Amino acid sequence: MRAEDWDERYADQQQWSSGPNALVAELLAGLPPGDAVDLGAGEGRHALWLAERGWRVTAVDFSAVGLRRGAAQPGGDRVSWVPADVTTWAAPPASLDLVVVAYLHLPEADTAAVLTRAVGWLRPGGRLLVLGHDVENIASGVGGPQDPSILYSVDRLAPVAGLLVVDRLEQVRRETPGGTALDTLLWGRRTD
Repeated sequence: MRAEDWDERYADQQQWSSGPNALVAELLAGLPPGDAVDLGAGEGRHALWLAERGWRVTAVDFSAVGLRRGAAQPGGDRVSWVPADVTTWAAPPASLDLVVVAYLHLPEADTAAVLTRAVGWLRPGGRLLVLGHDVENIASGVGGPQDPSILYSVDRLAPVAGLLVVDRLEQVRRETPGGTALDTLLWGRRTD
């Protein structure tokens, strides 16, 4: 989808829950605050949650409308909201303690390029969290994107995982009102 399409969706109504994804919150809850970026932040639910916990967060998304919705939320003034295309936006090398990429679905080549660059933005010990709809989700009929070329799998994330010390690279289940959805999780850290 284009930025204009997302602008229309966000202008119409709130798209996501106001709180973070449960797995994202579980994985990040024990980390000490630092510098973070939320790529494909949309309305900023993860950025806002991190900022509430003392993180210095930049939320990047190509939908200015989605970012405005996030900035208008309580605590929105504690987040830096950056309207930009995640395929071209960049942070300085080794400047971040955390990169969150939650439900950002791009063509495979773009995903690989963005995530590889994101690893380079991490300081030694910095964390990368990638979570998104798994390609096997299509068969379940639970919802989410139906284009297999933009969905995740363990195999698809394996090259990026090879750049990290990996704590988890797996397919995970998520309960939704429509049934059980399948997601792919990559949770790792940079060592050098």
